[in-house]
Amino acid sequence: METRVCNGSEDSSTIFYLVGIPSLPKSFFLPIFFVFLLLYLLILLGNALILVAVVTEPRLHKPMYFFLINLSALDILFTTTTVPKMLSLLLLGDRFLSFPACFLQMYLFHSFSCSEAFILVVMAYDRYVAICRPLHYPVHMTPQTNASLAACAWLTALLLPIPAVVQTSHMAFDHTAHIYHCFCDHLAVVQASCSDTTSQTFMGFCIAMAVSFLPLVLVLLSYAHILASVLRISSREGRSKAFSTCSSHLLVVGTYYSSIAIAYVAYRADLPLDFHIMGNVVYAILTPVLNPLIYTLRNKDVKAAITRMACPWDPKNAGEP
Repeated sequence: METRVCNGSEDSSTIFYLVGIPSLPKSFFLPIFFVFLLLYLLILLGNALILVAVVTEPRLHKPMYFFLINLSALDILFTTTTVPKMLSLLLLGDRFLSFPACFLQMYLFHSFSCSEAFILVVMAYDRYVAICRPLHYPVHMTPQTNASLAACAWLTALLLPIPAVVQTSHMAFDHTAHIYHCFCDHLAVVQASCSDTTSQTFMGFCIAMAVSFLPLVLVLLSYAHILASVLRISSREGRSKAFSTCSSHLLVVGTYYSSIAIAYVAYRADLPLDFHIMGNVVYAILTPVLNPLIYTLRNKDVKAAITRMACPWDPKNAGEP
């Protein structure tokens, strides 16, 4: 891409203007606002219920549920980084972001996205140890080990986007830079620059592939070992029980990487700009809204804990051990 002359400079005087979805008629803004608001409230409520249920229910004080509350906290933070600004854009037409606000949003969006990928890897490792090395599980998955694994996932994800964000912040922008997106995604901000974007686009693509592909490989390796171990179980009931402990995590992994695939295809395919933007919006909302549904509908322990919390006066709930 050719470098063009900017009217602005490489400083924080730039104001970013969120174009949103260019061809979306204004008559659609209000209906989409209510859809996004409903999804956002579902994300907050669903993940908050899981957090409270796991913390208050002693039977859920296990490694698998410790990582689950990390995932729920991430989903809340991840969507809160972008969705409120999208709601403000749709309802109030609030399209402007300051230079620091835009880059903070970009950094947090990509950091929390990376954190989710790494937490899913840690959860896959937890299932691997539980099924393939059950006798060693209490030794390997101690509270200290669990905290260390979660801390490493968070810390690595918080550090990874820094080089790309810092280098992008030193690119030249007009005083009012138009971002063809609903939030400050890295690629959209790079494309709004009037510097040469080739190196930044390539760096962003490489980081995205590394953060998406390597965790997926680790998850698949864990489940390859799990599958081999489960197939060695002689009883059908034993195999079914082993698979059931992994089903929720597998669905979450499938949802997460499906949303990434949608965003990737929308970007790489020769599609209109609106499809590129919507692919990223789906990625930002789909997984956080489905995760609590998957874990509450398919995990009987979490479902039972939430039911007891919601209906403490019910004799059936009070009588459960």
